Amino acid sequence: MLIAHPSPDLYGSDRMLLEAVAAFEEDGWDVDVVLPADGPLVAELARHRCRVAVAPMLVLRKAFLRPSGLAELAVRSARSVLPTLRLIASSKPDLVYVNTLTIPGWLLAGRVTGRRVLAHVHEAESGVPRAVAVGLAAPLMAAHRVVVNSRATGRVLTDAVGALRGRIDLVYNGVPGPAHPSPPRERLDGPVRLTVVGRLSPRKGTDVAIDALARLRDRGLPACLTLVGSVFPGYEWFEEQLREQVRRLGLDDAVTFTGFVPDPSVALTAADIALVPSRVEPFGNTAIEAQLGLRPVVVSATQGLVETVDDGRYGALAAPGDAADLADRIAELVDGWLAALERARAARQRAVRDFSPDQFRRALVAVARRLTGR
Repeated sequence: MLIAHPSPDLYGSDRMLLEAVAAFEEDGWDVDVVLPADGPLVAELARHRCRVAVAPMLVLRKAFLRPSGLAELAVRSARSVLPTLRLIASSKPDLVYVNTLTIPGWLLAGRVTGRRVLAHVHEAESGVPRAVAVGLAAPLMAAHRVVVNSRATGRVLTDAVGALRGRIDLVYNGVPGPAHPSPPRERLDGPVRLTVVGRLSPRKGTDVAIDALARLRDRGLPACLTLVGSVFPGYEWFEEQLREQVRRLGLDDAVTFTGFVPDPSVALTAADIALVPSRVEPFGNTAIEAQLGLRPVVVSATQGLVETVDDGRYGALAAPGDAADLADRIAELVDGWLAALERARAARQRAVRDFSPDQFRRALVAVARRLTGR
């Protein structure tokens, strides 16, 4: 198997790549992994038997959609063609597994070289013009099967390209958690500790969490916020914007920027309430990580996040992009803290059952076996 992946980092889809590699190796596959650059993911892959190669590849970014980015898009596309074809030729894979829809060149290269192609989609771009949505989804027609991480992701794809409907398989992410999580505080003495884990990004709603914190403190509810994560290269402007927002709201003593941390469970252990205020979110590993850690969670009522909390049964839902509503949901958890802890215990049981690495590995391997006739 040859796996193409667009990032050397250790965020959600990157961690799912590690689970996929482990699943395929356990099932007896010989695995090659191709990345666009060196990074922390390479060190994690070294724990496995797979071979890792670094090669130029076209990774779609929103910057390419601007006129100034079209020239760079064309240049990177041209540079990636030959290395992609050479890697497929040297690996001679039975299956090309393309992890995310942001590297469409690998889908097409796998198909034109006569390989079986499996795409795994972790994105659900629902707020874009239809032409863009169709352009993102159309290359998936080159895949023989398409795995999606939520029903919401599947709907976005089929709304864009209806012909994909017959080749989609739903496989929820497998999220590891502690066997014996650190118990949450039974009483909220002192400031309520809020945490957001994820990239600092407009789509992740980091700014919404900061505004919600300000509203809570204005109401007299002592609270602090920890932001765990960093920005994509080229988005440093957004971190500066967040820091200016913190200064403007007088929250310098209440907001902590930790940057990227390799193990987000440590940050969640220190939290009272985990926030996932994303404006769009195909799945939301952080919501599951919080549930596995027995932490009450507030998520945006958007896309796959609704599925992670079973439409509000296992976590509170706030309107996407609405800081006032997010603050209200947090205040409700604080006011009914014992009930919130009881729901968190039920949420952990459900997360262990439905979002375990074991179920992810079994389901993903089953798709690959069917596709290749193993």
